[in-house]
Amino acid sequence: MKRITSLLLLLSTILSSHAQQVLTLDSCRALALANNKELRISQEKVNAAHYEKKAAFTNYLPKIDLTGGYMRTQKEISLLSDAQKQTLGSLGTTVGGQLQQGMQSAEFQAAMQQLAARNPGLAAGLQGLLPGAVSGLTSGLNSIGQSLVDAFHTDTRNLTIGAATLTQPLFMGGKIIAYNKITKYAERLAESQHATGMQDLILQTDQVYWQIISLVNKKKLAENFLELVQKLDSDVDKMIAEGVATKADGLSVKVKVNEAEMMLTQVDNGLNLSKMLLCQLCGLPLDSQFQLADESMKDLPLPNTYTEANISTALSNREELKSLELASEIYRQKVNIARSEFLPSVALTANYLVTNPSLVNGFENKFRGMWAAGVIVKIPVFHWGEGIYKVKAAKAEANIARYKLEDVKEKVELQVTQNSYKVNESTKKLALAEKNMEKAEENLRYANLGFKEGVIPTSNVLEAQTAWFSAQSGKIDAQIDVKMSELYLNKSMGILK
Repeated sequence: MKRITSLLLLLSTILSSHAQQVLTLDSCRALALANNKELRISQEKVNAAHYEKKAAFTNYLPKIDLTGGYMRTQKEISLLSDAQKQTLGSLGTTVGGQLQQGMQSAEFQAAMQQLAARNPGLAAGLQGLLPGAVSGLTSGLNSIGQSLVDAFHTDTRNLTIGAATLTQPLFMGGKIIAYNKITKYAERLAESQHATGMQDLILQTDQVYWQIISLVNKKKLAENFLELVQKLDSDVDKMIAEGVATKADGLSVKVKVNEAEMMLTQVDNGLNLSKMLLCQLCGLPLDSQFQLADESMKDLPLPNTYTEANISTALSNREELKSLELASEIYRQKVNIARSEFLPSVALTANYLVTNPSLVNGFENKFRGMWAAGVIVKIPVFHWGEGIYKVKAAKAEANIARYKLEDVKEKVELQVTQNSYKVNESTKKLALAEKNMEKAEENLRYANLGFKEGVIPTSNVLEAQTAWFSAQSGKIDAQIDVKMSELYLNKSMGILK
């Protein structure tokens, strides 16, 4: 039982894999929109523009930055020269030597003799204390001088620094506001271009779809025409054998058979290429086997009502016009950005600085910091007219965008009018093609009857068959023209969806 079930599942899988896929116009559109690479690219452009807009808004907000660094230098910074260090380090020795010279001078000896005469005990005590006092003073002053030298020792060969900085723009000449507007317009521009790409893809898909329908019907027509001339060729061969037709008649019919075979080959090749193009648009393998839903229809479905041309609708719906309007707005804001470069700018700053060695309590090998706050003002004064030139250049670009918009508006009006004329023309053409078809069928019926009765020659039958083929082909082309002209009118009015 399990084996039977497995075989049935395998058989159903094989049959489903070989079954032809039936595609409707809507399914072709959906596949094309889902698999088109250019549309994916344009969607990513929309995403990028969206995040650019979010990034532009952050320029209104304060920014905090952390900075750190370490540097090793060959020599340290010294606030004292080598001579000053030597002087301070031997300060006691210098002073002691000067005191000893003073005590050995004649004036000091005379003063001591006078003191000894008056007070022998005091003089003897001073002579015993002075050498020790001078020696202690010398040692103390040397120690103090060395401590001063050590205090001025910076040890900056290993420098570590860190800072946290906060910056808040207060006024930047209108640059931040203009840039935010530009990114908002850029996002809408990307969305408009994406919508334009979708409409172009739908139009291209519909063109290929109906081209395939046309070729399928022309292939059937070519096959029917080939059967007609082959039957006529068989009848003429029999008539030649009976002696009621000439070999010239047989040759003319055989030439027509060859032409019909060549025509069928050309139509078949065009059909295969068109199907490959539709596969490429829909993201399917190029060798996919499928059948379109409208292939089996003898008469193609035509709209009951046709779109009326409306210029105001086209001007309000065309994505190309929206894109140009947004581009014009972007160039206007670029003028403001160019002007802001030469207006005053004001920003608030605050930071906290940490260094090692520290500088706030002498030179210490410790991390110590301090905060600071302030306002930065930048006022451009003289730049040889650079700002005026840049503003004028930006205004010229804005004028170019405005002129392009006006030019495209005029072309859109002309395009809508032309497409409305084509709709009317294709409708009349279809009505004439249907009348020609009726006449060609009646003519072919009479030619076949006359040929059977032997009152109409072979050449007249060939002419009637050719006229029938041409009328059938013209009817197919007229039906496709009606559909495509309606499609082009909807596209030109921006309502193709």
